[in-house]
Amino acid sequence: MNERPPLLIALCIGVAIQLTVWANQPEARRPIEEFRSEQQQPEPNTQPFLFRSGIALINVTATVTDARGRVVSGLTQDDFAVYEDGEPVQITHFANHRIPVSLGIAIDTSRSMEGRKMDAARNALNHFLYDLLGLDDEIFLYRFDYTPVLTQNWTTDRDRLSLAIRNLRPRGGTAMYDAVAESLPLLVQGRHRKKALLLISDGHDTNSETDLRELRSLIQDSEALIYAIGIDGRSQRPSWMGRGSPVQPVPPRTFPFPVGGQPTLQLPLGRNLSATRSEDKVNVTALRALTDRSGGWTEIIRNANDLEPATARIAHELNQHYYLGYPAASEKDGQWHVIRIEVRNSEYRVRARRGYTASP
Repeated sequence: MNERPPLLIALCIGVAIQLTVWANQPEARRPIEEFRSEQQQPEPNTQPFLFRSGIALINVTATVTDARGRVVSGLTQDDFAVYEDGEPVQITHFANHRIPVSLGIAIDTSRSMEGRKMDAARNALNHFLYDLLGLDDEIFLYRFDYTPVLTQNWTTDRDRLSLAIRNLRPRGGTAMYDAVAESLPLLVQGRHRKKALLLISDGHDTNSETDLRELRSLIQDSEALIYAIGIDGRSQRPSWMGRGSPVQPVPPRTFPFPVGGQPTLQLPLGRNLSATRSEDKVNVTALRALTDRSGGWTEIIRNANDLEPATARIAHELNQHYYLGYPAASEKDGQWHVIRIEVRNSEYRVRARRGYTASP
């Protein structure tokens, strides 16, 4: 009986010595040290590709589609060639994986959106936010009627955004250009490399102080992708048209664009031109002017219920972009410089911003 305590003490001392020896061995400590090292390392290449005065790095977000308009993924840097003013440039930054987006939403809350259109917009945006975007995507929300109003600043909280959307109330006119103009500086403050703006409207601009020419200049100096969904003026489809099948997105007509000077606006071809007929209220020409030079696109839908599939197509594209960065080939001369992107497969088409102004 009296011998057991010394025996237990000896066993405890032996175990303690063994643990001390094991803990001092490099092989035992290495997993913890490696884990801590990995935790302290910054995420690779998370700094944005920026073009600002004094920083000569041009960032281009590109979408590649096949002959049927389907988004092409899985390309590598070797599949791309970039030209500035007709001269080849070296791609120094490239990414083909999904990264978070800083996304602005600007929605028309003029009186014409009252009723079924606004209900459909609320449903579509909630599905867009909760089900289609990444949890780390950050979003802000503008509404515009007589004037633009920031109803929710940058947040990743979907419930706060949903509440702001639920509280939207249509009234008054349409200050669409002002809403986009106010959104662009806020987009610059977004913390993610990719920046985009989703614009939803059913009519013409009627109240903005910003004119279209001024706004196009602001857009061409930004790196934001602009997407627009226009709801035409008819509240119902003719019975023979059935349901679904909205008018498809209208990508810019061709790449490359002419070298020299600024690109001219071209109207969409094919059945999308139906959006310019007199019975449509949406100003397709203006929407195209806002979206095409950014690398985004305009989609016209015939029924408010088609907002949900339209926003789903935008979400899908946001997940499939390519990112290319290169040192600016031009001096900061205040001039417009044309960017042209080509891919190795000649059957593919590339959509991206058309150029930049080298601001002094």
